[in-house]
Amino acid sequence: MHRKRAAGVCLLALLGGASGLAAAWPGYRGENGAGIGEQPGPSTPWSTSALTESWRTTPGESFSEFAISGDKALVFVMKGTAEAVVCADVATGQERWTAPIEERSNMDGNGAGPRATPAIAGGKAYVFSSFMKLVCLDVASGREVWRRDVKKDYAGRDIGWGPAASALVVDKRVVVVGGGPGKGILAFDGETGELAWGVTDEVHTHATPVVTTIAGQKQIVCFMVSGLVAVEPTKGDVLWRFPMKFSTSTAASPVVGGKAGDIVYCSAGYGVGAAACRVSKADGKWTATGLWRNNIQNHWASGVYRDGYIYCLDGFKNDKCPLICLNIETGATVWSQPGFGSQGGLIRVGGTLVVQAPSGDLIFVDASPDAYKELGRLPVLKGKKCWVAPSFAGGRVFTRSTTEGVCLKLPAAK
Repeated sequence: MHRKRAAGVCLLALLGGASGLAAAWPGYRGENGAGIGEQPGPSTPWSTSALTESWRTTPGESFSEFAISGDKALVFVMKGTAEAVVCADVATGQERWTAPIEERSNMDGNGAGPRATPAIAGGKAYVFSSFMKLVCLDVASGREVWRRDVKKDYAGRDIGWGPAASALVVDKRVVVVGGGPGKGILAFDGETGELAWGVTDEVHTHATPVVTTIAGQKQIVCFMVSGLVAVEPTKGDVLWRFPMKFSTSTAASPVVGGKAGDIVYCSAGYGVGAAACRVSKADGKWTATGLWRNNIQNHWASGVYRDGYIYCLDGFKNDKCPLICLNIETGATVWSQPGFGSQGGLIRVGGTLVVQAPSGDLIFVDASPDAYKELGRLPVLKGKKCWVAPSFAGGRVFTRSTTEGVCLKLPAAK
């Protein structure tokens, strides 16, 4: 085995015994959109193990990440002239079913195929197409259950490059951004597709919302053109807002952290930079108080949080930009390691960062503020635009470029 490959696979074993990991990564950036996969129980160092390629496939061009539920891996891609959801067998990569969503063509020359990732919950998958069709599929068969046309029925607004924000499932409701006046954020009943609520005149961005709980209140945090907008899931009431500059495109999702889980971090490219606010509630009123602003730019890659620190790719359209460790309370950069690239993606599994570089390398890094410590790297992907973050479920790492997908298996994965 190649020395770098061996280093990567042995130290990746610090993620823990794969057989104890839940086989689920239910949508864009996993559970609640946080980009974090945690294993139960203590981690187990494996000194002699091999991370093996389980399968490699070419499902179709797109920027969708893999969503995983049990023995099924779903990805949203171009198949011929149609956008379609492809379901692959987790163990073999063999196609189980394909569900066409709608016909489309390359929108602007910057990459064909859909931008969004399926969201899976309760045996159903929800996809939001490039032309704003929200479609519910049965995960077992790929059969269409219902669809809604956000553009036609709710005055959905076009933005450059096509909608990229994925659907988010919260308490049996499917939340999307993109409607017109009074419907900037929408929630549909997951079973019937009926509109549960629509709120705000806010214009959407490419950033997928996240769900979190702050001060005992579950809330959906959306990164809109005006900045952060938080709504409660039941009726869609707006809880708080935090203004943030907008320029051309915003794509990275918010990141929530801090000792009390009350700090929300956001960042955008095109010269915008980053900021963080502390969210609080007193006498029934919510307040988002700015903590700091700086020039950190997260272009497509959303950051991840661990124990007081944000780990993210800092740069804009730069193939050599650094991976950085950022203090969430102060905005200070603790360490910076160049050579990653701004248009990749990253997640955290336990104490390890799993970074997909635009070059196609998968890089494993210790998620510690002490210093940059690379645990290993694997040359995984070929082809153009490796612009997505990996997915992690059931002891397997799933990642892809715009044209191919790969599944890598930890030793104890079944």
